[in-house]
Amino acid sequence: MIHFVGAGSGAADLITVRGARLLAEADTVIYAGSLVNPELLNYTKEGCEIYNSAQMTLEEVVEVMKTAETAGKTTVRLHTGDSSIFGAVREQFDLLDSLGIEYDVCPGVSSFCGAAAALRAEYTLPDISQTVIISRASGRTPVPERESIRSLAAHQSTMVLFLSTSLTSKLQEELIAGGYAPDTPAAIVYKATWPEERIFRCTVGTLHDTAESHGLTKTALIIVGRCLEESGERSMLYNPGFSTEFREAKS
Repeated sequence: MIHFVGAGSGAADLITVRGARLLAEADTVIYAGSLVNPELLNYTKEGCEIYNSAQMTLEEVVEVMKTAETAGKTTVRLHTGDSSIFGAVREQFDLLDSLGIEYDVCPGVSSFCGAAAALRAEYTLPDISQTVIISRASGRTPVPERESIRSLAAHQSTMVLFLSTSLTSKLQEELIAGGYAPDTPAAIVYKATWPEERIFRCTVGTLHDTAESHGLTKTALIIVGRCLEESGERSMLYNPGFSTEFREAKS
């Protein structure tokens, strides 16, 4: 069996209990060495074969999986955060399906959750934002025009941007052109939940200057939205005047 495991947002103890168990049982581990905390490899057993996929192509990764499967070994493919978000896993699934090789997926804590924890932020606030857009700026690889930053910005919701820290000049321009006011709160979270985590609060209008002045070009998330500064209305969930399935309203 091949297990795709989300490594978590950075800190080695933020992997799930299941993910840690699968790592401990694995005969072969292929990990995303450019992003995954190497301390996670301490969960592996003695004699486990370890491969760094940062130095491999898709075909080479799948060949290692195929070889391990033929030998009756268990493989963990260790991805950063949660593999469903910019994880490049579907192409691996497709090749494994074509080879008739079984696999499953163990979710992980995405860095967008780690960034919220670092900021002590709630992305969805009553009357402020009930929608979170997770996307990235167009760079060396394009995004569909219908999902351009400018078009997404028109929603005025909370936005979490991956893979965009080296593109802040154009990003700032597109966010403002799409509808965010220059004074809209923003933040850059560098390596959320890692020991070297750093937080840079700014606005949409100062986003590029903030990234440039601190030399931020990668391994950081950009968060945009009024949820970073405003509290919004109290939620109804714990309001004493609101009835739920479990509690009657109090006068």
